[in-house]
Amino acid sequence: MSAIAEIIDTLENKVEKLFIKMKSLEKNNQDLTNELTKTASIIQTQSQEIEALKTQYETLKVANTLLGSDDNKRDTKLKINSLIREIDYCIAQLSD
Repeated sequence: MSAIAEIIDTLENKVEKLFIKMKSLEKNNQDLTNELTKTASIIQTQSQEIEALKTQYETLKVANTLLGSDDNKRDTKLKINSLIREIDYCIAQLSD
């Protein structure tokens, strides 16, 4: 009978260790999930900042060209022509 009791005690110890390890892994998993959520939020914020900076860059590029820079003159002319076409289209729609 003592051999069976020893086996049961060993089994209980192993189950207890497994339970502790499982709790530790669950906590680790939760920590990683929280970190992933924070990182995703940071990435989203940075993506929005990048888009805002790209828009700002394009605006500054057009403004720089209008001030006399020859670097992006062609792009600015194309943008102005595009805006004029859009305005003409709107006027035509209003005339109908």
